[in-house]
Amino acid sequence: MRFALLVCCCLLVSKPAGRAEAGFRVASFSTVLSEVAERVGGEHVTVAALVKPGIDPHEYQPTPGDLAQASDARLILISGKGLENYLDKIEQVTGGKVEVLAVGDQLPSLTLRPGDQTGSAGAPALDPHWWNSVPNMIRAAGVVADGFARLDPAHAADYERNASAYRADLSALDKELRRKITQLPRDRRILVTSHDAFQYFAATYGFTIASIEGVSTETEPSNKHVSELIEEIKRRGVKAIFLESTLNPKVSREITRETGATIGGTLYADGLGEADAATYAGMMRHNVDTIVDGLK
Repeated sequence: MRFALLVCCCLLVSKPAGRAEAGFRVASFSTVLSEVAERVGGEHVTVAALVKPGIDPHEYQPTPGDLAQASDARLILISGKGLENYLDKIEQVTGGKVEVLAVGDQLPSLTLRPGDQTGSAGAPALDPHWWNSVPNMIRAAGVVADGFARLDPAHAADYERNASAYRADLSALDKELRRKITQLPRDRRILVTSHDAFQYFAATYGFTIASIEGVSTETEPSNKHVSELIEEIKRRGVKAIFLESTLNPKVSREITRETGATIGGTLYADGLGEADAATYAGMMRHNVDTIVDGLK
């Protein structure tokens, strides 16, 4: 009798809290995907947003608590395209029993510019910052809806309906951003940022980009690269360069002193932030408004 009672108590204690919640649990390692999951999942999904706003995803490493929440989920969402360098830790703690959906891997890819990081065997690596293009977010909503429907087919129609509503909001946002960008003459659409995070943005909205650092924020720019960038800024008459919310502005400020360009403002390159950038639409509006105002 005592043994049976002890077993029952252990089961009650060890039962994950998430099992008592409606729907199923999703662990998200991306601020933008946390929003997608909440909008698409609605009442059927509980989202554990493990990467918080303002955290640099290039440097983030999951805590034991984050990994515990991931192991308690039925689905793990990651950005993909090589951004997360801790997938082995997730695999180890989950034993491969929790599906990992790399959303970005199902979206169109851009490779890094020459001189940035390379992939295996010297092949060009993929740029992981796909969310800086609204059309990519529209596609991502469909990828997440399909993933949810696969795990919970009983609510597939709800997921598709929620995704359609979210896609409509994103389509309206995309049109709004394009209207704002038309205020900026094409010869001024040169975007100089702290690191190489805006290729998808540039390809979608008609900008040329130059960056101080490569795609990762973990390495410092070389003196040669900075010197070449200074000369390019002078030659092209770039009016402003832009800081990023998660990066040290030291090198950017040094470049402005050498070139006469101003600091155009701070952008959110690697995910959601605080205040007006706490939602995806808010982040994109902030970035476009800052860029247009800085380069006019």
